[in-house]
Amino acid sequence: MIYNKEEIEILREAGKRLAYVLDEVESSIVPGVTTSQLNEIADSFIRKKGDKPAFLGYRPEGSISDYPATLCVSVNDEIVHGIPGERILKEGDIIGIDLGLKHKGLFVDSARTIPVGEVDQSSKDMITVTEKALYAAIGAARGGAHIGDIGAAVESVVEDSGFTIVEELGGHGVGHNVHEDPFIPNYGKAGTGEKLIPGMVLALEPMINEGSEDIALSMEDNFTFSTMDGKRSAHFEHTILITDGAPEILTKI
Repeated sequence: MIYNKEEIEILREAGKRLAYVLDEVESSIVPGVTTSQLNEIADSFIRKKGDKPAFLGYRPEGSISDYPATLCVSVNDEIVHGIPGERILKEGDIIGIDLGLKHKGLFVDSARTIPVGEVDQSSKDMITVTEKALYAAIGAARGGAHIGDIGAAVESVVEDSGFTIVEELGGHGVGHNVHEDPFIPNYGKAGTGEKLIPGMVLALEPMINEGSEDIALSMEDNFTFSTMDGKRSAHFEHTILITDGAPEILTKI
């Protein structure tokens, strides 16, 4: 899907608004806060600006239920799509916050992983590698390049780090819908896959595990993906615009 100038302007504003809300949520991540409190903060700030939460009530393809919250919160071994509740964050936890909003009919999506207080060195390293992998992916996403170039860029960062890529989940198109084609794996061969065309809007999101790449979907809530071995996971995401040159990151202030 190719977006026109008017739609891109809306997406730019949406991205700034989303980045602002995520900043507010991140500033509230301290030991003792509950994940439901973070959800309330995200929901309140989105609605104050007249926008709508993108995830609340969203039903992914193949799901039997709607997502019940505004913010996805994934703690420690949870990879993505964790549901906020009464869990209290503790010193040494890490938490992935994933948020989308709808502004003037168009969607943007972004995520980041945050340490709760002081965390162990492995968690610090994994967070650093995952964020670095995201920016490598963004750097590869240029008009005329291919989907495989994005995955190859992620692999180039992660392959010698000691961490593993979650291969079953990946990025996606975004804009008129929360999830659109194409699916964007976090692995691949450069020069292969769908060609990237200026005007495409993509959400790139590496998910990196501390241990095994194997994952499991919660049978209790049917949304939360966690690591099979119980080790930690990190997740970063930006919505970007494909151009003739360097891509434009939309989800930043």
